[in-house]
Amino acid sequence: MNARSDFAQFRPVTTRWKDNDIYGHVNNVEYYSYFDTVINSYLIAEGGLDIHAGDVIGVCAESHCKYFGGFAFPETIEAGLRVEHLGNSSVRYGIGLFREGNDEASAVGWFVHVFVDRQSRKATPIPERLRTALGAVYRDLPA
Repeated sequence: MNARSDFAQFRPVTTRWKDNDIYGHVNNVEYYSYFDTVINSYLIAEGGLDIHAGDVIGVCAESHCKYFGGFAFPETIEAGLRVEHLGNSSVRYGIGLFREGNDEASAVGWFVHVFVDRQSRKATPIPERLRTALGAVYRDLPA
């Protein structure tokens, strides 16, 4: 599941000067920031997620990344997004990070959001507009 065609939505993510480590490439911890950026930019733009005042927020329950190649500053990453599982209050995303124009990912991973009530922090059903946006990037992948 590392091919560009395995992902439903793409968004650009630019590397930043601070992302490079002493070895001259993007440090591994920054990949998780890219995951968070592509997911939340999609949810805000397509699902109407109000990160500042909405009643429902998404919190990360778990994440994982597998590395195949590196990135460096300055570079624009093409971040692919798909939904692999859509539950009542949680969603598992698949993310692929691609060099511009490459068909094989330089890194792939997954990220689980649990949607919770902003005040109580208790799990809550995914609001309909968000569910619709998540459904639009759902991919039924082989086991």
